[in-house]
Amino acid sequence: FHVDFWGPASNFGIPIAAVMDVKKDPEIISGRMTAALCGYSGVFMRYAFAVTPANYLLFGCHLVNFSAQATQGYRFVNHWYMGGREKALENKAKE
Repeated sequence: FHVDFWGPASNFGIPIAAVMDVKKDPEIISGRMTAALCGYSGVFMRYAFAVTPANYLLFGCHLVNFSAQATQGYRFVNHWYMGGREKALENKAKE
């Protein structure tokens, strides 16, 4: 195996953690960090195709991370700006 494999393979810890965080409370989502990680993954998805030969494993790693971060971004916006927090508080009060 070459560095083109081990670099992206070891980098998969970030998207795995992001996918696992999708089930956690949206109160703990950092909007700034989520935006930064979306940008980071977007840049490296582009880089994965700019190098020769194209690094599909790196692209896949950052595609998974971008997708998970976009989901977290939606959850953040929904929770703080679209009434999700209020609905959660109402449901908690009813219990």
